[in-house]
Amino acid sequence: MLDDKGFDLWADGYDQSVGLSDEDGTYPFAGYRQILNEIYNRVLSGKGKEVLDIGFGTGVLTAKLYEHGCSVWGQDFSERMIELAKEKMPEAKLYRGDFSEGLVKELTQHRYDAVIATYSLHHLTDVQKIRLMKNLLPLLKDGGCIYIGDVAFETLAEWERQRNLIGDEWDDEEFYFVVDEMAQTFPQIKFERFSFCSGLLSLQK
Repeated sequence: MLDDKGFDLWADGYDQSVGLSDEDGTYPFAGYRQILNEIYNRVLSGKGKEVLDIGFGTGVLTAKLYEHGCSVWGQDFSERMIELAKEKMPEAKLYRGDFSEGLVKELTQHRYDAVIATYSLHHLTDVQKIRLMKNLLPLLKDGGCIYIGDVAFETLAEWERQRNLIGDEWDDEEFYFVVDEMAQTFPQIKFERFSFCSGLLSLQK
């Protein structure tokens, strides 16, 4: 697993690395741009424009939302990622913190129309994911929604099948979503598949 220093070192080339995987249709970022575009459209078509981004990285998605009038809050644990994101979103309220341990206090004191997390929560164990999602739901305004775009599989059988097909490229230090297992805690969760290894999970209040 990359630590904060690893992400700092990767930050300047992050967008290019993701783009190459997405264009090639390869693990782990196949479907990346489609997912971000779908989240973008759903947030902007909603009634409110107050957005919290968990693990915003260089601000690829939130910068576009920011340009279209959204108020942006966010948390990331890489100082360099925050610097790059602030260049794109000077008025955004961005905080450094390890979201595996929860949100910084400042972010828990606000309510949001949308909470987004794109390719960030696979660094959390399932227990940590569930705890974070439970803590995020009360921060949504009525009708608000959590959007999670990530490496994800509908069933454990599909997870195992793709792991075998991907072979040595598979990252055993990451914890990918298995939707059936998440649904045991969040029965209202919805999943839309965008590639063989990715999808969009949504959880509405």
